[in-house]
Amino acid sequence: MSRLPLAQQQTDRDHERRSEPGLVHALFGDDATRVLVLSGGKALMRREGDGPKLELLVATSARAAILAPAIGDAVYLGRTLSGDADLPSGSSVLSVSIDAELAASLEPDARLWAGLMETAAHLGALHCGLFTEALAITNWHDTHGFSPRTGSATSPGLAGWVRQAEGETHVSFPRTDAAIIAAVLDRDDRILLGANVRWNPRRFSLLAGFVEPGESFEAAVEREIYEEARARIVEPKYLGSQPWPFPASIMVGFTAKLHPDQDPASVEPDNDEIVELGWFTRDEVRAIEDRLPGPTSIARAIIDAWLSGQLD
Repeated sequence: MSRLPLAQQQTDRDHERRSEPGLVHALFGDDATRVLVLSGGKALMRREGDGPKLELLVATSARAAILAPAIGDAVYLGRTLSGDADLPSGSSVLSVSIDAELAASLEPDARLWAGLMETAAHLGALHCGLFTEALAITNWHDTHGFSPRTGSATSPGLAGWVRQAEGETHVSFPRTDAAIIAAVLDRDDRILLGANVRWNPRRFSLLAGFVEPGESFEAAVEREIYEEARARIVEPKYLGSQPWPFPASIMVGFTAKLHPDQDPASVEPDNDEIVELGWFTRDEVRAIEDRLPGPTSIARAIIDAWLSGQLD
């Protein structure tokens, strides 16, 4: 498979330092620390001739001082394992999520705030990995402001990697929702693509779905493909995975074959999630390239691998 943009990790998450008292505040006072700023799911960028790049603020700079009201909720992302001119190898990186008012005071030009999905294909591996990590942990914080056991308000700890309510012993750790996505092939090496009811204009992609409690990835592939397409599959094989923080998933990619006893023509959409379904040859897929998933997705990477003959 081709490179998975959101699966590029070039950071040591440095979990041992998370428990250091006052770590976040200490890092904000260090000239070597860089700060990734998010607001409304978008990151602060700078525009260059070859496309957008993350704007990583020097923690002690005058611009970073604007972030003072949000420092208490900052997250320590770790230390970089590689580097560039703006971000030396070994740099400590924090992420901060701020509201719209504070974002406007930091950078009023809305064009310099951009989302991960629209920029991932243009960012280098180091910056893309940092953006993915920051967005995923920020989305978790946004939905876990209260204890799942008592309903009491929680506050972050361990440099942003847990949440806990005052007086409670229970600690909430970040969670990621696993979802499978599969390229199902028939005996003629055609690929099964479907159109989701929510996609307007209509696009086509691989079938996918969330893994249910007590279920293996392979069992989830079998169940989801049958539920959405009435297709019975065999030989599910793992391909790779990619975080998908929209808001909190990881996509686990598979190939699978239609059961040899099933007629390919018998598949049909469930008309709940999938409204159109079909088997496509390579030429037919190339003809609808403008209606395929974007380059950031694992779906597109799997489809491209099949198009190039890399999948069995």
